[in-house]
Amino acid sequence: MDIETLLKGIEDAARHAGEIMLGATHIAEGVSEKEGHGNFVTLYDAKVQNFLFEEMKKILPEAKFLGEEEGKNEFREEYRSGYTFVIDPIDGTANFMTGVRPSVSSIGLLKDGKPWLGVVCNPYEGLVFSAVRGRGAFCNGKPIHSSERPLKYSLAVVGTAPSFEKLYDMTFALARRYMELSMDIRHSGAAAWNLCQLACGRIGLMYELRLSLWDFTAGAVIAEEAGAVITDPQGRPLTFDGPSGVVAASCGVAKEEYLPAEVLGDRWDFPED
Repeated sequence: MDIETLLKGIEDAARHAGEIMLGATHIAEGVSEKEGHGNFVTLYDAKVQNFLFEEMKKILPEAKFLGEEEGKNEFREEYRSGYTFVIDPIDGTANFMTGVRPSVSSIGLLKDGKPWLGVVCNPYEGLVFSAVRGRGAFCNGKPIHSSERPLKYSLAVVGTAPSFEKLYDMTFALARRYMELSMDIRHSGAAAWNLCQLACGRIGLMYELRLSLWDFTAGAVIAEEAGAVITDPQGRPLTFDGPSGVVAASCGVAKEEYLPAEVLGDRWDFPED
């Protein structure tokens, strides 16, 4: 299958997943809690994931799958070869439960363990972001690029990693500092969406000190293809083999000192697992 056909099939599936989200009713009646503070799942998370798994099997039968609602946050050795879909059916579940926007469907594809393709659909705005490694980033088929503006004239987005209490102090110390350095700060509750916002030039910086692989795989491909720089909080390249903190900067902000260690100085003490 050629890349264009593959990408179109994934984009079409993402749009259909968005239609399932838009048609959701009685969401609160099917909510349960997972391990960790503020970590919820709805019946629609499983419904959308099952739909996407089935569609991806049709598109790329040889691929393996890693999805949030499997209940396994682990990277197996088999994912280092061939194709592996990394799927978050509804990124921003708390938003989805409460009617706060956005919530998105995120479909990443690893090729030999490396991020290769990403598609993120926000059905509430009718937007589908997509990218294939080395081919640029797009929104609804139109090329996008991250902003050239410095942090002083950009918005910064904080992700709160609510399931990891030991990260709270640093998360909000960074928010305080980035508020001084940027135009203002925002919080969306959906990491994949934050990365797409950065890719299309709406924001200049996003960070979250702990994310699962399905939270950032698709968005990272899109943002990097749009010219953004993405690392872990220490400035190291992401490994895409498990959970990680993520810091992403537009091409303009990436020219500055923006990493957590740089803006907090001696206060930097990132907790290890």
